[in-house]
Amino acid sequence: MRIIIPMAGWGSRLRPHTLTVPKPMIPIAGKSIVQRLVEKLSSSVKESIDEVVFIIRDDFGKEVEKSLLSIATNLNTKGTIRYQDEPLGTAHAILCAKESLEGNLIVAFADTLFKTDFTLDTNADGVIWVSKIEDPSQFGVIKLNDKNIITDFVEKPSEFVSDLAIIGIYYFKDGAYLKDELQFLLDNNIVIKGEFQLTSALENMKNKGAQFMPGEVEEWLDCGNKNATVYTNGRILEHIKNEEILIAADLKMQHSTIIEPCYIAEGVTIVNSVIGPNVSIGKSSIIENSIIKNSIVQKSTNIKNKLIDNSMVGNNASVLGKFDDLSIGDFNQIS
Repeated sequence: MRIIIPMAGWGSRLRPHTLTVPKPMIPIAGKSIVQRLVEKLSSSVKESIDEVVFIIRDDFGKEVEKSLLSIATNLNTKGTIRYQDEPLGTAHAILCAKESLEGNLIVAFADTLFKTDFTLDTNADGVIWVSKIEDPSQFGVIKLNDKNIITDFVEKPSEFVSDLAIIGIYYFKDGAYLKDELQFLLDNNIVIKGEFQLTSALENMKNKGAQFMPGEVEEWLDCGNKNATVYTNGRILEHIKNEEILIAADLKMQHSTIIEPCYIAEGVTIVNSVIGPNVSIGKSSIIENSIIKNSIVQKSTNIKNKLIDNSMVGNNASVLGKFDDLSIGDFNQIS
């Protein structure tokens, strides 16, 4: 089994946090989005993982590449870096890993996390994981027949087709067959809205007799923008609070309270503060005289005299407030 992770997008909706690192490297409860995704996938299949392929931009830098390869190393498998130099769509992105498109494989786009307990049926031609949503117009969607087999793939429908949105995780029994269909799209310039789309290849494969089944997830967690990422951080903390050690043993805390679930990394100092719930704090950060809830604070950051909620604070940042010396008369309101 191989895992293919296309992650070469700009992540513009998550700026300014993606100006210095790609979106899949943003930490969620102490681990990057892509690390949590790969670990979840590898633990959800019975087969051994032979290779994890990360498809990135060539300007992400050596430190990012080193971090990605370490994810595979920690799973005792091979890690490979491939490059997508132009944003030409999902089909083009996957084909950038064409040397690894063979045998059983999972394709997972690295901007989403999920909660599910599934047993992968490797005898199926393919499995497409979906989630029922209220507004499917910004996603690829599927239609099913009465035998629970996918009959149609529609990319970002302008009119209602289905509320079963494709979440970006796929299983293919025959990676070489997928590679041929992706190459056919590029060779014949078959585009939708200016891009080569994976759904076009899926539609062609289905029309040639391949049967794709839907996979169900209990919860689909998006990391597309700040609010979604903060929400996902809280949900992941809730899911893993009994599975992972979330608070470092060397935490220095004075006159403070932690309301779990929270993740607090090594080397953190917290003084006269209330932290939580649903807060992640990165290594070597210092929090003083503050209240922080429902937020992500990255490493080596200093926060003092602040009330922070539903927020993301980057690495090596300083967020310094001040206490007011007030004299307020009767019936006045200050906000």
